[in-house]
Amino acid sequence: MSVALQENGNTLPEGYKMTELGPLPEEWQVVKLGEVFHIQQGKALSPASRTGARMRPFLRTANVFWGRIDLSNLDQMHFDEEEEKRLALQPGDLLVCEGGDIGRTAIWQGQISPCFYQNHLHRLRPIRTDAFPLFFMYWMQAAWTLLGIYGGASNKTTIPNLSRSRLSSFSISLPPLPEQRAIAAVLRAVQEAKEATERVIAAARELKKSLMRHLFTYGPVPVDQTDQVPLKDTEIGPIPKHWQVVRLGEVGRVITGKTPPTSIPSYWNGSIPFITPVDLQGNAIRTAQRSITEAGLKFAKPLPKGTVVVSCIGYIGKVGVIDSDVAVTNQQINAVIPSVIHNWFLAYALLHEVDLLKSRARVTTVPILHKSNFERIPIPLPPLSEQQEIARILRAVDEKIRAEEARKEALEALFKTLLHDLMTARRRLPAEVIAQFADTPPTPSVEAQHRCTPDPETKTP
Repeated sequence: MSVALQENGNTLPEGYKMTELGPLPEEWQVVKLGEVFHIQQGKALSPASRTGARMRPFLRTANVFWGRIDLSNLDQMHFDEEEEKRLALQPGDLLVCEGGDIGRTAIWQGQISPCFYQNHLHRLRPIRTDAFPLFFMYWMQAAWTLLGIYGGASNKTTIPNLSRSRLSSFSISLPPLPEQRAIAAVLRAVQEAKEATERVIAAARELKKSLMRHLFTYGPVPVDQTDQVPLKDTEIGPIPKHWQVVRLGEVGRVITGKTPPTSIPSYWNGSIPFITPVDLQGNAIRTAQRSITEAGLKFAKPLPKGTVVVSCIGYIGKVGVIDSDVAVTNQQINAVIPSVIHNWFLAYALLHEVDLLKSRARVTTVPILHKSNFERIPIPLPPLSEQQEIARILRAVDEKIRAEEARKEALEALFKTLLHDLMTARRRLPAEVIAQFADTPPTPSVEAQHRCTPDPETKTP
């Protein structure tokens, strides 16, 4: 359910109370973080700790991101027996950045064992049975990134940092345990859906790379038939024997862009896309970040729909295809109006040869691929039917990638909205949903996070 809260704070919905964190449900408590978690800072890295008989992996701030831990680049240092007992991580421990991106929080899920952490991280371990660590990971993210509750909480030194005492004094909300679990489960479900979408995007991009290598070597034939394709060696590598290698200037008219005077306002902010390298993402271009008017078009070089545009100054090799009736580009871009080649095949051929494009650029402070050198770039030229099939296959993959990227953006927006609304109780989960988390434990991994206990030396502050 959604709760409408009065902006002036004078009227509270039934069942709500005013707290130092704003309006909250009457059954929610506001407590200090140090009353709920034992806080332990990690071990300082020193030259002496770089050697020893007990070298162990440890986490740094570079490993801790909002809601996730990256183990791809783990460092090691020596931990003696007492340090291992005191600083070993357990599933359900929260890790909070003391320096760097201050406050950034993630939960340890026992990915490897043993694992330890550096002094620029605080470890938070619950000392109460009514605290669910995963909920408080999300609370920290909301408080720092959306609500501004802890703004200015770092120590004002040359290098800002978050001390243990300041962290311990933070006010936090403490809903009933079933509601903590329910909120965490909802947010985690959205986060997992986004992570799954990211994996699909990564896999689709790898598929595209593999397809491009195959298609520009053997043509549009099944993988199990490549041995039936006679190849020939060329300056751009092996290609089917019946393909040609031609120069870019032979397949279309090459035009370098031109910028209308920026000092004349009437030339700008019209309906005609003004394309710059930032607009080139390997896709169809219908709009651009900037635009010009019909008056401005008189001082530019108009390009028709279907033109292939390529960045040739600074960002070498970014590609797009114009999908509006007319568009223009700035001087960083060379455009090819195709005459004897399929436009999307040409776009993908240039993407495939991006390293060749970069190698032909003149190396100065800013790399430049001049029009004359651009026109001499060698490209493959298959029969038109094969060009069309190659373009069709690769565009289908690109459409899948774009659809998944749109889904990811929607999930990110949903997560941000839910994170804000659930943590401020502007939106509350239905009672029947919360009831499911009263007696029935959540998923095994999340339940393991909640069962964690302080280390034997922990004392309640």
